[in-house]
Amino acid sequence: MGIPAGTYRFGPDNATLALNTGRIGKVARAGHDLLIHVTAWEGTLAVGDDGADSSVEVSADGGSMRVIEGTGGMKALDDDDKANIAQTIDEEVLMKQGVTFRSTRVEPAGDGLHAVGDLTLLGHTHPLALDVTLAGDGTLSAAAVIRQTDFGMKPYSALFGALKVADEVRVSLSAKIPPGV
Repeated sequence: MGIPAGTYRFGPDNATLALNTGRIGKVARAGHDLLIHVTAWEGTLAVGDDGADSSVEVSADGGSMRVIEGTGGMKALDDDDKANIAQTIDEEVLMKQGVTFRSTRVEPAGDGLHAVGDLTLLGHTHPLALDVTLAGDGTLSAAAVIRQTDFGMKPYSALFGALKVADEVRVSLSAKIPPGV
């Protein structure tokens, strides 16, 4: 099933934009792999006939990250832990700056689309490629992996560097295409 031609607008009211982090270091077992949702963002997917003349744009508020869950670790994350992590991301990592992705080329790929574009984060712009797919149940998905260091970010560390957030962060979007589109 291909993605039907049309313009689709997404945001937190009808889709999920998520980040997944991992952990590395000598005491990685003490930390948590995090699932973080972006709570203020908007995206547009424009699909032309047969996938031609398509585009993808997403902008996100870097101060709207919220920790949904942490897996692993020595103890479960409580609400205070989640709030502290979100505050650290907002104030020290992303510094509440906006994040944008704009496609420069979108091509049909199988039953979906392959988008190449520019991701701008903390004043640094780098190319990013992602695949957009549509499942049989109408779920639209897109995913990419970014490296924090490509954007001048030093991955967060604790315990004198013995526990670090992995450089690679998985970014994913999931939305339902309205039936009959």
